[in-house]
Amino acid sequence: MQNSAVFVPHFHWDREWYEPFQVFRHRLVAALDTVLETAEANPDFRFTVDGQMAAIEDYLEMRPENRDRVVALVAGGQLAIGPWLILLDEFLCSGETIVRNLQMGWAAAADLGGSMPIGYLPDMFGHVAQMPQILTRAGIEHAALWRGVPGSVDGHAFRWRAPDGSEVRTEFLFDGYDNGLDVLLVPDQIGRALGEYAEMTAERWGEDPVLAMAGTDHNAPDPHLVTWLRRASSDERAITIATLDEYIREHVRDEVSAVVTGELRSHVRGNILPGVLSVRLALKQRMAVAERTIDHAERMNALWSQRDDSPFLSLAWHKIIESSAHDSVVGSGTDETCDQVEARLAEAAHTARAVRDAALAEPAALVPSDGYLVANPLPFPRTALVEVDVVAPPEGTALVATAADGSAHAVQLISTAPTVLSDERMDASQLERVLRRIHRRELFGRLIDHYELTPGSLVFHLAEVPADGPFDLLILRREVAAAAAAHPGEWRVLTLEEARATALVAVDVPGSGLASFRVEPSDRPAAPSTAFAPATATARALSNGLVEVAIAADGTLDVTGADGTELHGVGRLVDGGDRGDSYNYAPPARDVLVSEPTEVAVELLENGPLRSRTRVTRVYEWPTTLSSERDLRSGRTVPTPVETLVEVRAGEPFVRIFTSFVNQSADHRLRFHVPLPEPAAVSASAGQFAVTERGLTAEGGWGEYPIPTFPASSFVSAGAANVLLDHATEYELVGDGSELALTLLRAIGSISVNIHPLRDEPAASEIPTPGAQDLGVRIENRLAVVPAAAGWQGAHAVALAEDFRNDVLVARGTAPAAGQLPPDTTGVQVDGADILVSSIRRVADDDRGAGTEVRLTAMSDTGSTARVTGAFTEATTVDLLGRPLSTVPVTDGLELALGPWEIRTFVVR
Repeated sequence: MQNSAVFVPHFHWDREWYEPFQVFRHRLVAALDTVLETAEANPDFRFTVDGQMAAIEDYLEMRPENRDRVVALVAGGQLAIGPWLILLDEFLCSGETIVRNLQMGWAAAADLGGSMPIGYLPDMFGHVAQMPQILTRAGIEHAALWRGVPGSVDGHAFRWRAPDGSEVRTEFLFDGYDNGLDVLLVPDQIGRALGEYAEMTAERWGEDPVLAMAGTDHNAPDPHLVTWLRRASSDERAITIATLDEYIREHVRDEVSAVVTGELRSHVRGNILPGVLSVRLALKQRMAVAERTIDHAERMNALWSQRDDSPFLSLAWHKIIESSAHDSVVGSGTDETCDQVEARLAEAAHTARAVRDAALAEPAALVPSDGYLVANPLPFPRTALVEVDVVAPPEGTALVATAADGSAHAVQLISTAPTVLSDERMDASQLERVLRRIHRRELFGRLIDHYELTPGSLVFHLAEVPADGPFDLLILRREVAAAAAAHPGEWRVLTLEEARATALVAVDVPGSGLASFRVEPSDRPAAPSTAFAPATATARALSNGLVEVAIAADGTLDVTGADGTELHGVGRLVDGGDRGDSYNYAPPARDVLVSEPTEVAVELLENGPLRSRTRVTRVYEWPTTLSSERDLRSGRTVPTPVETLVEVRAGEPFVRIFTSFVNQSADHRLRFHVPLPEPAAVSASAGQFAVTERGLTAEGGWGEYPIPTFPASSFVSAGAANVLLDHATEYELVGDGSELALTLLRAIGSISVNIHPLRDEPAASEIPTPGAQDLGVRIENRLAVVPAAAGWQGAHAVALAEDFRNDVLVARGTAPAAGQLPPDTTGVQVDGADILVSSIRRVADDDRGAGTEVRLTAMSDTGSTARVTGAFTEATTVDLLGRPLSTVPVTDGLELALGPWEIRTFVVR
């Protein structure tokens, strides 16, 4: 009732932010020591541990002797833990990472007595559309959050609906997760202060008790809290102490009339700090690489390895999830914090890469050493281009790739390597030093095929795959010692490698499958594939029959799609000042925009038939920094060459674009523009199991200007332009919807600034972050453009984005050379329109044994039908925590009818 209040003691724990992890952990241990002592001293005390198990794990690593104390408090209902492993930034990691975060947090809480069944999301900078479905498919019916809720919600709760129709009752922390602190400022006046707050917010609560969140960042509640509240409680206003779970499930009505559908990115009741989407580019790219690498590692390990590397994969996932924290991957920490996050993500990728490569080595052992194994991480068949190192063909001959079925495929020669690796002259007494370079048979990364030893001369002939018989280093040492003694004086030591070349090969690979090939010289080249037109290029044009690119005088691109749709001026670069901080962009009051290059050069690099490439170099005069008052860009400029590699591949309906430059300017934002044929009022971006539509504006009303910049993960679409992305990227529809602008770099120098023209209050302390300027750093971005009048669905952007982001994997064969290539093999194949497969991994069940878990999503508002085929005889549908729901036998593939935007998980055996 309105004359009562429930206080929820808690803290919010940023694992790393303006201090690095270990500094904050030292404070965490002291804070949780206090919490445990307070709870044990007073049975009425309750504490909610911020919804994330990382705080408990980090604590028990330092205080392992306190595990039983934690278990006892959880069992007694005084300590609410879980369900997440970390409080993440939902937009800067994949949907699969969100699921694994929940799984690992739930499992960690179960080991200590069980998780709080509340999707607690107190401080994220907005929330993804599919979060209600993720929670409900894990059996969680309630959420609690603060930021991003639209102004249409006028109470303290609403029903949050995902695109598939799933709903969770959501407690709206409309005054933040620390609204109870002001009430507690003067302990003797708590009753009066609570009465004033309840009266001020009465329309929000209705007949429900006031929720007072009694906690803040990095601090335990005062040990006297229970005494204060007991003293303040009265018949007029009863006060209860509870966990958040107890408040939601025991003290408030479940019936809520307000409904909000989709993502939560309104600024109306709290800052969502959208600048974090684009600051510290390297962190966003590292996250994408780590997520992609572990995804590939899991698929390879599940499908092609006899070894269960789950411990390594769990370690890699843990590090990725740690790094997804909302003050980690966002880049709003100090330089030392961000360095640690970047290193952690790199370590996760390294761990996953080791599993991936070990898994590939098993089928590669069946491929002759003069051949290559190609693995397709995607569950649909594709023709992929791979670059391999081969023996250069003799003059006047060509190269041909031969597949396992004997078919010949065209090869494009990319480059050749020099054959002389070293040419040295030395005294005979020094020859022994040369022999020390040899490790068994390896020399300079190659193997000794044979050697020639004549008076005064030693010549090594190296090869990747030796043709000669056994090599004996001891015999070589003996022969060289004898020759040096017999012929003192100067010797010539020559190290020659067989002529090498880099070859580009088109390989047909089954869904989730394996293929192999070898490249050999031939009297005539193989005929180009009739399945698609060859890629061609001239000085200023590229084409492959599906997409055409013309390079304009200013270095921008005119791109024509397969349906005739034309995009003009693609790749116009616009650089402007940024006087903001890691949380929010802010233009200087007298900004200077630079969009015209001073020089343009075009160089043809490759002209097909499999791949065509042109390099466009544009030089811009960018101001070096802002003026001292930060409202004007400096008059001093620095010439900055920006290289744009433009690439078309045979069979692809998009143009690949790579931009690269060394950043020499501070306090600026650089954006890549795609002008639209007609203005668009709506954009759509893919990420976290959904494609979300957004307009030209954002809802404001709080202390932050609602700049309409938005996140995109795998692609963004507006009008006839579809842009495929390599990593989470910030975008905006500008010019009243006439251009799509994607941020390539946002360079700033402070975590937060005290006076920000687009934000009323500081987001943190004003701590310098010179590393966030990225000065002297090479800034590289990778994207692709698909012109299509029918938008993202007509362009098949879901499948194209997967194709663009996920290269096939290549390994050299290790079986004896010249043997027979193994036949192509298909893994788990998934067919269906707009189906996203986010995970294929090995799982184990105590009752049924090992299986392969597959998670897929219908990326469509009309649903889709998926057909899954492979070597399995039963399929068990499971929830997002892996709990079985139903099992069906399978005889000829599995047909799945998916509802709109439905996430489905199943295990096949």
